[in-house]
Amino acid sequence: MTLTLAGMAEEVLRTADGREKTALSHRYAAMWRESRAAGAPIPLGTAYPPMQPARPAKPELLAPRDVPKRKPGSPEGRKAILHAIAHIELNAVDLHWDIVARFTDIDMPPGFYDDWVKSADEESKHFNLVCDRLEAMGSFYGDLPAHAGMWRAAEDTAEDIMSRLAVVPMVLEARGLDVTPGMIKIFQNAKDPETVAALEVIYAEEVGHVAYGAKWFNFLCGRQGLDPKDEFHGLIRRYFPGGTKPPFNDEKRAEAGLPPDFYWPLADELPPAWS
Repeated sequence: MTLTLAGMAEEVLRTADGREKTALSHRYAAMWRESRAAGAPIPLGTAYPPMQPARPAKPELLAPRDVPKRKPGSPEGRKAILHAIAHIELNAVDLHWDIVARFTDIDMPPGFYDDWVKSADEESKHFNLVCDRLEAMGSFYGDLPAHAGMWRAAEDTAEDIMSRLAVVPMVLEARGLDVTPGMIKIFQNAKDPETVAALEVIYAEEVGHVAYGAKWFNFLCGRQGLDPKDEFHGLIRRYFPGGTKPPFNDEKRAEAGLPPDFYWPLADELPPAWS
């Protein structure tokens, strides 16, 4: 059976255990990079990705309103923060492999696949960094309940690559740029330099993931003769009818190729300059 990139992506999606999934993700990302560097890239192929990726028996997945709230300054609260981040990172691994496997019918340049394979590889690293910190604290991924809605964005955008790019990297991952500095501060205050270092790696690399979303969204708009800002606004109003919520990390969003006029007009609360 011929090895294909889409088939590799599907295999990652169908692997349940987080550590095993991310190990496979690392291995396949390395194989893709090596094949590209050798000038003989693994063929894209086609795949049949599941609508939901395989997941371990734990954590228990709850509706967002049912996930217990803990004080972030307490040791248990800090464990809960890291558990939530691990859950986000594991979903991100699958989201990035899913965009590789799901949209093979759309003609995209090889760089599109380079970017999302690299992103999946980095998200795999992030998951393991956070799991290592959880285990150092006497916990583990699966020890607490987690948000059941994390994969909803993938299901909602499974038929439209532009919606996927707008919703996942350009909104959900961009939100990570907004909130991660506050989480870093919590662990700085707790005098936990190892966790701070892990979060700083995640923060730095997530800028690139948002940038890949903006890059390929703009590419597709240009190919179809669409105005990127207008198209983005229309899609986000469809998927987030209540608007997006500030505060926004304007500096990091700009670094990722998201200018303020992309997201501030969608906010549920405008700053004075936009009123």
